[in-house]
Amino acid sequence: MTNILAIRRKAERLSREAMFDIVRAPVITEKATALSEKNQVVFSVALSASKPQIKAAVEGLFGVKVMGVNTLIQKGKTKRFRGRPGVRSDVKKAFVQLAEGQSIDLSAKLA
Repeated sequence: MTNILAIRRKAERLSREAMFDIVRAPVITEKATALSEKNQVVFSVALSASKPQIKAAVEGLFGVKVMGVNTLIQKGKTKRFRGRPGVRSDVKKAFVQLAEGQSIDLSAKLA
C-alpha cells in the first residue's frame, strides 16, 4: 500500500516539461471523437509513462479532474519502405476518463 502512495506523490510532483514529455499528442480519429461523447479523451503518451504519471500530467496541463486512465501499447507493424522491410515504432495510447462536466478543448493552444 505504501508503494502506491509513493508512486502517486512522485507523479504529483512533475514539472511542466516532464508533463509535456509524458503526454505527446492527442489522438484524432473517428473512434477518439466518438469517445468524447462519453467524457473520454485519447492521448499518445511515452512508452515508459505509468497511469498515475499520465493522470497527473493531464490534470496539470489541462486543469481537469481525471477519474481513470486506461492504456494500451500498439505494437509496430512490419511494412515495406522503398522495397525494403521496416518496422513502425510501438505506440502507447492513454484513454483518459474525465469527471462529469469536465472537457478538454483540443483545438485550443496550451499556455
